[in-house]
Amino acid sequence: MKPRILTILAAAAVALSTPSLAAAAAATWDIDPSHTAAQFSVRHLMISNVRGEFGKVTGTVTYDEQEVSSIAVDVTIDATSIDTREPKRDEHLRSPDFFDVAKYPTITFKSKRSEKAGTGKFKVVGDLTIHGVTKEVTLDVEGPTPAIKDPWGNVKVGATATTKVNRKEFGLNWNAALETGGVVVGDEVSITLDVEIVKKKEEAPAAK
Repeated sequence: MKPRILTILAAAAVALSTPSLAAAAAATWDIDPSHTAAQFSVRHLMISNVRGEFGKVTGTVTYDEQEVSSIAVDVTIDATSIDTREPKRDEHLRSPDFFDVAKYPTITFKSKRSEKAGTGKFKVVGDLTIHGVTKEVTLDVEGPTPAIKDPWGNVKVGATATTKVNRKEFGLNWNAALETGGVVVGDEVSITLDVEIVKKKEEAPAAK
């Protein structure tokens, strides 16, 4: 019996020391800032929507192309890059009344788990930090697209993620009442992330 026990133990040791196929297939991708934006929409004067975006988005995405639910996301948004096409409004949004970018210059999202949500769709749950306040949110993701190679040899993938948050939960409380009732700025903010990621190229082994 001893030889059999030794064989079983040896097989278990090999299994534990060998990376899984999923782990081996996982790759890291960089967010392409020039082709990525974080867009938002919020109700204005109770009658229309104002839209804007943060133009500077960086970060990484790690996942196994054969198992999309393995995705892990780490995103940083430059809050100073806010653009609503109205300079005075953008200045107000950067002020302590809203994002207070001098004190909180970045917005971050770090994923905690993900799961499939149908063909070509999945959900990513993670911590969103705005204005120094962290809340758990769920991103509804469409994609990723099939990988393509651009004319410069870079392997790229695209995806779109959406969610909704209440700005007051993040301490963005400024508002003003209207004489006719209602307020200037709505509380619910719709967020859309259009993301393009590029696969990191393998580094050449160091010369011996």
